[in-house]
Amino acid sequence: METYLVGGAVRDRLLGLPAGDRDFVVVGATQEQMLARGFKGVGRDFPVFLHPQTGEEYALARTERKSGRGYRGFVVDADPGVTLEEDLQRRDFTINAIAQRDDGTLVDPWHGARDLEHRVLRHVGPAFVEDPLRVLRAARFMARFAALGFTVAPETMTLMRQIVASGEMADLVPERVWQELVRALASKTPSAFLRTLRECGALAVVLPEIDALYGVPQRAEYHPEVDTGVHIELVCDMAARLAPGDAVVGFAALVHDLGKALTPEDVLPKHLGHEHAGLAPLRALCDRLKVPFQHRDLAKIACREHLNVHRLLELRDRTVHELLQRCDGFRQPARIAQLGLVCEADKRGRAGLQDVAYPQREELMRLLDVAQSVRAADVAREGLEGPALGEALAKARIRAIGAARQRREDAS
Repeated sequence: METYLVGGAVRDRLLGLPAGDRDFVVVGATQEQMLARGFKGVGRDFPVFLHPQTGEEYALARTERKSGRGYRGFVVDADPGVTLEEDLQRRDFTINAIAQRDDGTLVDPWHGARDLEHRVLRHVGPAFVEDPLRVLRAARFMARFAALGFTVAPETMTLMRQIVASGEMADLVPERVWQELVRALASKTPSAFLRTLRECGALAVVLPEIDALYGVPQRAEYHPEVDTGVHIELVCDMAARLAPGDAVVGFAALVHDLGKALTPEDVLPKHLGHEHAGLAPLRALCDRLKVPFQHRDLAKIACREHLNVHRLLELRDRTVHELLQRCDGFRQPARIAQLGLVCEADKRGRAGLQDVAYPQREELMRLLDVAQSVRAADVAREGLEGPALGEALAKARIRAIGAARQRREDAS
């Protein structure tokens, strides 16, 4: 029985990145032997075990043989005779097919260390085409590593196009698509995820609402990048910069302009009413991918309200209060903070405008705090209850918003 550290832990160490979870492969063992040593079995589709002390994952070396469509259509063989090289051969990319012995030396039959040095994402072997999920994984790795200079090997991109052409991308279950998407949005360069999928044709399959935005023009005086798809890439990257690792903000940034794909050609490059037009395709996307409510709710608000936040400094006091109320900001102030981040990402996610000031976000939070400081108890009068009390509270909050704005204006 031999044990090796494998996968991301080895890859990230060689890249000089912070250590994450450690995974191990065990060669020459049976499931019974692992259980006898105190390991806890957790694998459903193949033998994976948790170490009795560290809780780290240990998987038996295995091979996989294609037996049907989709990423689940495989027969797994975890016989003790499976070698380390055979286990590494089934992996997706050379940079993930490196093993490390206890003494720190590497087992690297597919030259993953060389590809790390050259910053290339390359498939291990021809079996790459058997798993459609690997297209999404390639795009997600690019979202993480594009900032380090990584590119997809041309021959790997060719195989990705072959997978898309086979139609097997349609067999991916929504939960797996969402899992890869949300991890990409939490990465440093989500735009690389979109570009990689679009280059191989997969974006139109898994995110057709986003793919439809490419080639749609916008007014150059507001959007120097013109192309709406390019704008979305810039917004997603700006969201990742403003809210690192926050996929809730990232998803809202991704979908805030879906309505622009529905603008009639005779109206272009203007997009009147696109914020409300985007709600229907957003609902379709969320239903199809089974998007969690937290992501869905912020995305809906950002789609509907981002222009109002951009115009915040021009809105009437009552309109500001109505905006906060529509977004349920008095009960969920954190949602308003996230909305401000999405809107700032939208404003600064434009060619040449990445460093532009966006005072609306700070002002939005300031006015929310001012309005929240007025409590129902502050306006309660004898016999005042129900709708009457709500109306009195709203009026008091509107007055507070107006007074706060006036004080700032006087101070300036």
